[in-house]
Amino acid sequence: MHLTPEQALRYYQGMAKTVIVTAETGQRLSFPAEHIRQFVDSRGVNGLFSIEFDDNNKLIGITRLTH
Repeated sequence: MHLTPEQALRYYQGMAKTVIVTAETGQRLSFPAEHIRQFVDSRGVNGLFSIEFDDNNKLIGITRLTH
């Protein structure tokens, strides 16, 4: 995931409610933006992440694998 500082600020402040990303498999994933707040820093959000969903497609958690 790569978000510029300006993009990340919109998510952090709640101005943008949903994050849509493309997985390495090409699948598009959508989840509530509140889940990336912990990963926002002065450079935005950068890195490779593991995103886990339950059987009902509800987000369980996000883990940063690399920066």
